[in-house]
Amino acid sequence: MLQLQLFLLLTITNPKVLPNIYEFKVKSIDGGIIDLSLYKGKKILIINTASNCGFTPQYQDLEKLYQQYKDNLVVIGFPSNDFLWQEPGTNEEIAQFCSSTYHVTFPMAEKIIVSGRNAAPIYKWLTQKKLNGVEDASISWNFNKFLINEKGEYVTHFGSKTKPMDAAIIDAINK
Repeated sequence: MLQLQLFLLLTITNPKVLPNIYEFKVKSIDGGIIDLSLYKGKKILIINTASNCGFTPQYQDLEKLYQQYKDNLVVIGFPSNDFLWQEPGTNEEIAQFCSSTYHVTFPMAEKIIVSGRNAAPIYKWLTQKKLNGVEDASISWNFNKFLINEKGEYVTHFGSKTKPMDAAIIDAINK
């Protein structure tokens, strides 16, 4: 845990381009750790989620996508209350909602901040070209999707309106 705290401190105080996402370890919704280095060789789709949003039904297709491609893809949800307080619940309440309403089995991180000055380090990496080396991405609402390739490199960003089973996402996964 000390290593994680030191890494997060260094990332925040001394930002630099990181070649891949495998340096990140984040807390899971159940209090464990999601070590992104365990997903080497798989694509990763990262989504900022919320339980009380017009886009919340996307959980169903995110689970479908995860089940369909889970040999080559991991989906990771990051609950956030950043946009009109649409994720007010505790981690336990969010986990229960995702499980009982949408039967989510893909990994879920703890609730975090995904935008602005106080964004979690992983979201700073996802949204800032100076850190991910590819592009700046703006998160204006819930259910933005970030695709990472099998080498842990940032590939692209899809906005909230792009549904998980959209041809653009499927094509990017199949490349």
